Amino acid sequence: MTIAILAHDSRKELALQFCTAYSGILSRNTVIATGTTGRMLNQATGLPVHCYLSGKLGGIQQITARVACDEVDLVLFFRDPLRADSGSSNEQNLLRLCDMHSVPIATNIAIAEVLLRGMDQGDLDYREGMHPPVIEPLAAPRRAVC
Repeated sequence: MTIAILAHDSRKELALQFCTAYSGILSRNTVIATGTTGRMLNQATGLPVHCYLSGKLGGIQQITARVACDEVDLVLFFRDPLRADSGSSNEQNLLRLCDMHSVPIATNIAIAEVLLRGMDQGDLDYREGMHPPVIEPLAAPRRAVC
């Protein structure tokens, strides 16, 4: 399964502690993350993490696009509800697309723990049949040279 991990700056330490505690489960899955969070997670746990751009530079949109394409099975978003822009349109898009594509999303540590333990017990196995087949891109048309 593919697990996306995002964290606001004030929640990065909490995310690292959580991921360290659950590194056994995370290691059996594919982990993707926004840039800074992913690099910190890799350094703290040694887990292989596919890092996208930093959240503020487009990483949230990149992960949101993966959700829209049914390529993400679980999202752990350690967000700070007191942050001034915590309701930004990028974050709202992520939440909306998770709802539209039935992707479980945790926005706090309690739900993250429930979802990760449930996934480990097989409660999210239904997600495996939801991934679209990989379609090869069409070859670029050749243009005549005059």
